[in-house]
Amino acid sequence: MSKSLISLAVAAFILSGCSLIPDYMQPAAPIPAQYPQGPAYSPTEAANVAAAEQGWRQFFKDQALQQLIQTSLVNNRDLRVAALNIDAYRAQYRIQRADLYPAVSANGSAARSRTPADLSQTGKATVGGEYSATLGISAYELDLFGRVRSLSQQALETYFSSEEARRTTQISLVANVANAYLTWVADKEQLKLTQDTLKAFEESYKLTLRTSEVGVSSALDLAQSRTSVESARVKLAQYQRLVAQDVNSLTLLLGTGLPADLPASQPLSTDVLAEMPAGMPSDLLQRRPDILAAEHQLKAANANIGAARAAFFPSISLTASAGTGSSELSGLFKGGSGTWLFQPQINLPIFNAGSLRASLDYSKIQKDIGVANYEKTIQTAFQEVSDGLASRQTFNEQLQAQRDFVTANQDYYRLAERRYRIGIDSNLTFLDAQRQLFSAQQSLISDRLSQLTSEVNLYKALGGGWYEQTAKQNKPVTGDVPETRLF
Repeated sequence: MSKSLISLAVAAFILSGCSLIPDYMQPAAPIPAQYPQGPAYSPTEAANVAAAEQGWRQFFKDQALQQLIQTSLVNNRDLRVAALNIDAYRAQYRIQRADLYPAVSANGSAARSRTPADLSQTGKATVGGEYSATLGISAYELDLFGRVRSLSQQALETYFSSEEARRTTQISLVANVANAYLTWVADKEQLKLTQDTLKAFEESYKLTLRTSEVGVSSALDLAQSRTSVESARVKLAQYQRLVAQDVNSLTLLLGTGLPADLPASQPLSTDVLAEMPAGMPSDLLQRRPDILAAEHQLKAANANIGAARAAFFPSISLTASAGTGSSELSGLFKGGSGTWLFQPQINLPIFNAGSLRASLDYSKIQKDIGVANYEKTIQTAFQEVSDGLASRQTFNEQLQAQRDFVTANQDYYRLAERRYRIGIDSNLTFLDAQRQLFSAQQSLISDRLSQLTSEVNLYKALGGGWYEQTAKQNKPVTGDVPETRLF
């Protein structure tokens, strides 16, 4: 009988080759072939190494930031959950894939019983036993129309999507840590600038107080000088609070406290980021993990259509077993003790009030939703990169203008201070020069932070942040993962 079981299994595999999954056609990308052009955009350049393959250690030059990113990749809880989700979806795929094969089980049982004389038909006490050993297949569905195979394909595509989701989570984490770190450095520079400015305002206030006591400065001059001091104290408290909150934000992203051996941070005015060509829009389709995840979800929805179609056709399941049985343990494997069972079952849908048709319609609608989500993800990626290119060009111009503005205010401040000290101008002109210089220096730090964060966001939009080191042999996973990886 064991040969019959083997033949049955072979026949099932041969019949299971049919599939009703529609042929998958990748939707056309709903974006132009080129990024926007114009005065607000920097020209796009071909990249020797795509941004998605540029290692974050090469892109972020600040050693302190590199250490923080490494720490976050080890301890961040969101990234840990994303990795566990991959394991969960891989296990679900393995469960679904197992339905393609018959489940063979072996069973053995033994029972002994005694019937008292007053309950026995013979009037005598009887002692009996039953022993059996069987090998069988239970309720194995012959996948004649590919229903089980379609569900297995759907689970596989969902698993692939979870892998891309983890890459998306890591890329976002790298960018978020970088932006939080740069904000922390900027606020520390703002705090240092405020402390220095407050000291200058206090010295000016003391000078005005002395001149007021001898009748040179008026009470109005003294009051105006004091307002500058108090305004700087307000800013000082504000930046002290922001610096503390920046540390808290970093701690949450890192999943642990700041490293004790963290190197000193580089000033924002230095080259803390490497140059990064944007490449072409077509690169996004192959390198943005969220786009790849959306396409895998679309493929999963396409596979579900095959399962819904297969539900219209008959399904056949088999239960079979072979073994031996005896009333005595010693006779379990003697001749003539063999047992077998062959129980095929067919299920033919006749009337279900439109349930199967509705299920198929639902699967097709889900696929249409998947197409829309896929196209929206592409459009969002294109918009993020285009915004980054516009920011790159305009921030370069804005920063240069702001630096010139700070230089002009420094000249104005030096002249106003000299003229005030020799008595040519009033204290009002000197205070105005102090305030304008302080405001211009604050704006320069803020603009530099905005420029850096826009570059980080562009790096993220191009799919960068997955690799640690830049290597030309590194290639993002864009195709099907071999099934051997799942076991």
